[in-house]
Amino acid sequence: MTSFDDDQTAATAAITASAADTAGDASRASARPEQPSDRRTFAIIAHPDAGKTTLTEKLLLFGGAIRLAGQVKARGERRRARSDWMDIEKNRGISVTSSVMTFERGGITFNLLDTPGHEDFSEDTYRTLTAVDSAVMVIDAAKGIESQTRKLLEVCRIRNIPIITFINKIDREAQSPFELLDEIESTLALDVTPMSWPVGSGSTFHGVYDLRKHEFLTSSQGRGGAFDSYKQLSGLADEALDKAVPADVLAEFRETAELALSAYPEPDREAYLNGDMTPVFFGSALKDFSVEQLLDAIGALAPSPRSQPADTRTVDASEAKVTGFVFKVQANMDPNHRDRVAFFRLCSGKFRRGMKLKQIGTGKTLAVSNPIFFFAQDRELADEAMPGDIIGIPNHGTLRVGDTLTEGEELRFTGIPNFAPDILRRVQLGDPLRVKAMRQALQDLAEEGVIQVFRPAIGSNWIVGVVGQLQLEVLASRALAEYKVEIKFEDSPFDVARWVSSADPAALKRFMEDNRSDMAEDRDGHPVFMARSQWRLDRAAEDYKDIKFSAFRERA
Repeated sequence: MTSFDDDQTAATAAITASAADTAGDASRASARPEQPSDRRTFAIIAHPDAGKTTLTEKLLLFGGAIRLAGQVKARGERRRARSDWMDIEKNRGISVTSSVMTFERGGITFNLLDTPGHEDFSEDTYRTLTAVDSAVMVIDAAKGIESQTRKLLEVCRIRNIPIITFINKIDREAQSPFELLDEIESTLALDVTPMSWPVGSGSTFHGVYDLRKHEFLTSSQGRGGAFDSYKQLSGLADEALDKAVPADVLAEFRETAELALSAYPEPDREAYLNGDMTPVFFGSALKDFSVEQLLDAIGALAPSPRSQPADTRTVDASEAKVTGFVFKVQANMDPNHRDRVAFFRLCSGKFRRGMKLKQIGTGKTLAVSNPIFFFAQDRELADEAMPGDIIGIPNHGTLRVGDTLTEGEELRFTGIPNFAPDILRRVQLGDPLRVKAMRQALQDLAEEGVIQVFRPAIGSNWIVGVVGQLQLEVLASRALAEYKVEIKFEDSPFDVARWVSSADPAALKRFMEDNRSDMAEDRDGHPVFMARSQWRLDRAAEDYKDIKFSAFRERA
């Protein structure tokens, strides 16, 4: 068994020693760490309302990237969440698009990818998870594991993404720590190793005890206050706890903490890196408890850039030649400019501004003259980047989700699929004179992955496909705000969409001719069968044995 307590202690010391130097404008520092091993590229995943956005902001705060953590539901633009930039996000207090934020702390560059919490945007989250090396799972202490969390964890398990768990809101009424840990073990099939333990909860909450460093995280303001101090203790029996915590709360804490130390396995870094074990922190993002400890753990324990699968081979981060892939495209992030930015995960090589890279598939050469690093809506020019970094490449529609860029080698990174939509709607345009603008809006948002667009073989009304109703609202909101187009939706005669293919081209052609009224093309021109019911799809699959009906297609 490989213990990672020593790794974490050493890294924490280095981080703490340099924390003052990295505060404030650390994320704008020109001297960025030079080695891939200094990168930590991770995502935060959670069910809606688990506190993901608050935790994101507090990580940025403790990382020295911002001076004041905003609150999603606070009044005033200055205190809006830095990672939520769309009007619909600000108005509703939800994240519906992935954001990238880069900051530095203790000689490590952290690339934080904040994912949509709403289940209607799970596809965007899935694509984001292809670009990270680890993840932080946020769980509400009162609600435990919820459906969206379970789905996202399945994706992480498929990709063997290491997970650190943050059980949030323990300053409120919550389930017992054992119930929460047992639920993670049984539901997600992960071994758990608690790194900290709550001292009370809800009305009896007095702080958090670090089980590995024997530190008591508390508040000088008393019960209910935010974390602002800690006490170094000799162990659970230290008499200093008797002076700080009421006897009844302390007795229960000591009993449960001792049981936790004996009942759960010791931390095993190898098991964590393999995706078999999750270190668990109990805390409160709103009150700052365990946030800095979580950040230290990411820096000390999370993996540096990992190898990435491609169609011809596996690409290692240590390779000299530049390779990478586009996992997201975002249009109109700056309302003052009609910008279009491709989010590019660098997989290998040292990138330098001005490099010419080959776009696999088209064979075109792209000069990357103005690459950018992200901090939510703020940006800075990226002169250099290392494996694990996320850079933005401004372009005018040249780059699309799934594109691979290399210094010349013919390879394509895999694992970024489109999923068949659950909802199909026809688009209605309020002003017939705005057809061109409407189609531009649909095409742009389809490029981003917000929606999918299907062009029927018969008829001129385009059909949009989405996972959930909220995506339709985002589509309408952004079309109006960014393209000045008012669109509405009407029911489509189709219920199910499936991509069709066949090893026999003649069989595929025959199927498409026989079912012309139910055929469409996706944005890439691939044939799609639009079934009017699940029964109709099942019948077609039975009648046409040579045809493959796919619920997903690899983006290329």
